[in-house]
Amino acid sequence: MSTLMSEEKLKKYICVDNCPVRNVISHFSGKWAMLILCLLAENGATRFSAIGRAIPDISPKMLAETLRSLEADGLVRRKVYAEIPPKVEYSLTDLGGSLMPHLEGLISWAMENFECVITNRQRFVTNS
Repeated sequence: MSTLMSEEKLKKYICVDNCPVRNVISHFSGKWAMLILCLLAENGATRFSAIGRAIPDISPKMLAETLRSLEADGLVRRKVYAEIPPKVEYSLTDLGGSLMPHLEGLISWAMENFECVITNRQRFVTNS
């Protein structure tokens, strides 16, 4: 019976279009998206260049692509000010803000287990 339940639970991952992991979580779980979301949660409205300075190893192209993806998902808001030169700020939407408590739990877990994970990786490489 538990095998049947497991198969039933796995069905949600089979259909690519309806899989929450592939279609939602994967968009903000990448290398840059989570950092950007955390930065916006901590700092509020932030300019593109300030985000780039805060995450110096992200290229401007990747930053722009990640912000566009987060904006398309409704997690980030882009506000353009009618100035010369144009001023653009990014901030979390209500939906993006509602995600942060969940990310904070994951971040806390990562901080608590960082040393253990690094040790395991080194042990794996050594034994491979």
